[in-house]
Amino acid sequence: MSRVIFWILLIGLVVMAIRAKLKGLGARQQPPLHREPPPQAPLAEIETMTQCAHCGIHFPASEAVHADGHDYCSPGHVRLPPQ
Repeated sequence: MSRVIFWILLIGLVVMAIRAKLKGLGARQQPPLHREPPPQAPLAEIETMTQCAHCGIHFPASEAVHADGHDYCSPGHVRLPPQ
């Protein structure tokens, strides 16, 4: 009789352990209810783009080399004719 009680208690403990494990897994899969949004980086200021008079590449206007009313991407292109 004591063996039967032992096996019943052992099976009950195993069932309870499995239920607790499954309940813990289910709680982890659900997203948290109150979640803070990730911090956003400040937006960078939009810079005007210009085009090189010789090669046609677009680049920021702050990096332009100005000569003869044209914008160039480098001092080397200032010496070359505009296209």
